[in-house]
Amino acid sequence: MSCKIEKSSITGEIICPANKSYTHRAIFLASLAGNNSKVENVLLSADTRATIEACRKFGAEIETSNSSIIVKNPINLSTKVPEINTENSGTTIRIASGIASLFSQEITLTGDASLQKRPMQPLLDALTNIGAHCTSTNGNPPITIKGKITGGNVSIPGNFSSQFISSLLICAPLTDKGINLTIEGNLVSKPYLDATIATMRKFGVSVQTSIPYKRYNISPQIYNSATFVVPIDFSSLALLLSAVVLNGKDVTIKGNIGNLPQGDEVFIDILEQLGVTIMMDDEQIKIESPEKLRGGKFDLSNSPDLLPPLSILALKSSTPIEIVNVKHARLKETDRIAIIARELVKIGIKIQENEDGLVLESSEKLVGAKLNSENDHRLFMAFCIAGMFVGDCIITDPESVNVSYPDFISEMNRLGAKIHSQ
Repeated sequence: MSCKIEKSSITGEIICPANKSYTHRAIFLASLAGNNSKVENVLLSADTRATIEACRKFGAEIETSNSSIIVKNPINLSTKVPEINTENSGTTIRIASGIASLFSQEITLTGDASLQKRPMQPLLDALTNIGAHCTSTNGNPPITIKGKITGGNVSIPGNFSSQFISSLLICAPLTDKGINLTIEGNLVSKPYLDATIATMRKFGVSVQTSIPYKRYNISPQIYNSATFVVPIDFSSLALLLSAVVLNGKDVTIKGNIGNLPQGDEVFIDILEQLGVTIMMDDEQIKIESPEKLRGGKFDLSNSPDLLPPLSILALKSSTPIEIVNVKHARLKETDRIAIIARELVKIGIKIQENEDGLVLESSEKLVGAKLNSENDHRLFMAFCIAGMFVGDCIITDPESVNVSYPDFISEMNRLGAKIHSQ
């Protein structure tokens, strides 16, 4: 499938979706705690439903509604676990792998064709070093894990994905010895690790930080029943804000902003550097965008999901936008650096692709084109927003939005966008 995008202007009010990363973490931790633990304002998307199903296969009894889940009974480590298909969700398979290592039986975890290209070996090596037996397909899914891990000292490289570290942290308190974790090299996506620790704290487990982003100690503990309220998703908010910067007039974005750490919150600072005026409180955001943005150099090492929404702002920038230190974006659902460079040049953006980022510059000749999002939800949404600015564009794979923002197309059209399925 694909969508035809006409030049569009949007106006009105829109509610920002709930945070996908916190929804994943809260579902896993509520499932480990049980006893009627509740997660409110959940994002129910393809990825988070994969997490719910994984927890059910681990033995948790979960009830769902439109905006919340309740875990009646927790994950049962004596449950006979069938194969777990985590679909397209990297967060699901990585955190579930740590939980699988707590079981004494062999558990197989797999996913779709895209997920089977994503690296798992650093996590599998770490789990092996503390007592698991792991196999994989050249370091990628499908994988098998047989525990039970006992805990102890373990190290893992930080330059692939913070999800590996989050997986180890979440399973650590349920090991016999706890885990003393050392992160080797520079950790990417640091705020996502902060998010994991903050969510664990809400469920009664403490993580001792010896050296931030380098060494952590987690003693044996139990997860306690809790109610967790998921804040808005700044990754989705960044896309909505980019849509307003490029195509909006008098748009109000509503939602529970909360005070939990989110790395993508830095997009607010980026917009201000670009010359955008931000008006923001705990429940809503409005912006005023200049005729032309300033451009600049931006380090996205801690916020790789901002690569798509920031890249398309080059359409309105008077000077180049340079994005650096985001090599790990090549290991997302797709190689986002390569695809953005390949596709946005079609509509007239001048692009220099570097190993760890991009330099993007607008031109006087912007033209409509067919853009292939490679079934990547964040690329599809960013390309749609760019298409609304340029006009006469076709974007492939609209169904990909089910991963993080199922109502994206209908909500954009409600505000005045002209996005038509074909």
